[in-house]
This record gives sequence, structure tokens and C-alpha cells, in this order.
Amino acid sequence: MSSESLFSPTRLGAIEVRNKIAMAPLTRSRADMSGVQTPLAIDYYGQRASAGLIITEATNISRQGRGYAYTPGIYTDAQVAAWAPVTEAVHAAGGRIVVQLWHVGRMSHISLQEGGAAPVAPSAIQAGGNVFTEAGYLPPSMPRALATEEIAGILEDYRHAARLAKEAGFDGVEVHAANGYLLEQFLRDSTNHRDDRYGGSLENRARFPLEVVEAVADIWGADRVGLRLSPLSTAIGDTPLDSAPMETHSYLARRLGEMGLAYLHVVEGQLHGGNGADLFDVQALRAAFGGAYIANNGYDRQRAIDATASGHADMIAFGKPFIGNPDLVERFQSQAPLYDAPVETYFGGGAEGYTEFARV
Repeated sequence: MSSESLFSPTRLGAIEVRNKIAMAPLTRSRADMSGVQTPLAIDYYGQRASAGLIITEATNISRQGRGYAYTPGIYTDAQVAAWAPVTEAVHAAGGRIVVQLWHVGRMSHISLQEGGAAPVAPSAIQAGGNVFTEAGYLPPSMPRALATEEIAGILEDYRHAARLAKEAGFDGVEVHAANGYLLEQFLRDSTNHRDDRYGGSLENRARFPLEVVEAVADIWGADRVGLRLSPLSTAIGDTPLDSAPMETHSYLARRLGEMGLAYLHVVEGQLHGGNGADLFDVQALRAAFGGAYIANNGYDRQRAIDATASGHADMIAFGKPFIGNPDLVERFQSQAPLYDAPVETYFGGGAEGYTEFARV
């Protein structure tokens, strides 16, 4: 198929983009422990502004929402001041950038929480895996179940973060409801054992994610809000699948489509794995949503061309290729080889492997 489809402009709600290549959210752990971005982020994102849309690394909506050391936030004035020149750099290069709003829920450690408090979750169920702390990788701490009356406060945290994102100059926001974090913990019946209005039935389990979207859309307008899902991902926190992934996620997608969201961004298959289209009907999910669809996971240049040309997706998000190839769009256009950045530079550190590359 012709490559023209991948490099042509499109529109995601109110956000006009110059090509169909998105930069997926990539945690790089280079902020300080107060969640303030390093000045290196200005160059990092500016270098990648030829992407049709940049979705920032997952960004904490509150101190409570933090689950990994050195990740940025969007809940203080200092964080806004650090993000503002980043958005300016992307816009100066003709790009578009949205911030991904993040609350990790149970995927945190007491050392990352205010006063050593326990992480919060829909239910007090231990997560597996590890989180990155100042002391290195550690198992997540046992969470406590949120009281019903606490949920309104977290909704306000999302609303506050969305408001500050506007002050920082972003073009919109993406709500992170994927990869085993708080909103997905509410959505899946494997991690939500509540018996109040936020648990039990599918409608109740979807209530909190939908309320978050409504709160954020109140600030931005729904046509500048996207949402990310990962119906089949269990990688983070050893999060078991929902008992009925297709029914659950299609219900949420339909409700989001009724709200008029800018886009739905879906991790197709297992995180860090294959496409998974043979395991889950992503086209039925897309049809339930009815709006712009960003596909992610395991795509290369040719598969992205085929997917956009065939109408499988409106846009393709690339993660790891953007780490070592800030000029990924240009490399795809010229069919130039790609550079694999050293894995040891993915998380933490300075400019090497972030904005500078010692290619061999």
C-alpha cells in the first residue's frame, strides 16, 4: 500500500495533526523528586515534534498518584513552570502535544507517598511486579481500599491537573486508563471487589473512569480529551484480566464515544508484546467508540502504513523507536535504518540516551 496515508494530515477531535504518527507515552524518570521536569525535557520533546501528536510520559495528577521515582507531575505551579517551555518548544517546531494524566493506584510504594502512607486502590488487593523507588526496584506496598467519600477528592485532583495542563500550554490531555493503574483497577472485576456505587456491576465499575473523563472535559472540552485503554495487558502489577474484556471495554468505549472524545488510544494485545488483534476484536471496540482511533503496540513502518491505508486506525503510536530516533518520522519517510538506544539509558540519568546519542 502507498505510504501516503501515514504521512498525511488528520484530525483528532479539535486537534489537527500533520501526520498519523504519534509518539506514545514513555516514562523516562528524569524529573526531580518533587515532580518538576528537568530542562532537558525541553530538548527531548522539541526534538520529536515532527510527530503528528506527542503524548507525554505519564504525568502524576497528585503526590498520592505517584508510583515511580523521578516521574513528573502536573499539580503544582513549579511543575507548570517546567512544562511550559516544553510545550512552547513543540509548538515552535510545528508539533502538537497532550499530557497523559496518571494516578497509579496500588502500583506504588510507601516511600513515594506523603508521610509513608499506604497506596490507594479500589480494593485492598496486593499488586505484583516492582516499582522504581529512590532505593531501586521494590515490590509495591499493600494498598488500602478507598472510602466512597474519598473518590470525589481524586476527581478534583484530575480536574486540577487538567486546569494546570491548560496553563502549561498543552493542546489537550489523555486520560490514562490502561496498564494496570488506578482507572483500570476500577474497571476490571479482577481488581475491583467493591460493593458500593463504584463496584459490582459493569456500570458501577466504569463509573469512576467516566466521572474522571467528565471532570477533565469540563476543563478542556471533550474534543481535546483522549483516553488510553489496554484490554489485554497484564504486564504491570500482574493485573489479571477482566472476566469479560470485550464486553467491559466496549461498554466504556461506547460511553466515551457518546461524550464526543477526541480519540481512543488502545494498546492492542499485551504491553511490550504482539499486536493481539487475533485475541480481541479491536475493530468492534473502535466501532463502539465511533471516533478517531490510535493503535499502539508492535507496529513497524510497513504495518503502520497498512493499518492507516486500510482504515484499521486513524493514527499509529510508536514508543521505543522514538527513544533512539527523535527524527522517526523523517526516517520512516526516507526508509532510513533505525537506531536502538541502550536499554540502560531508558530510565533516569542525564542527556546520554535522552537527548544525545553515541551512535556506533
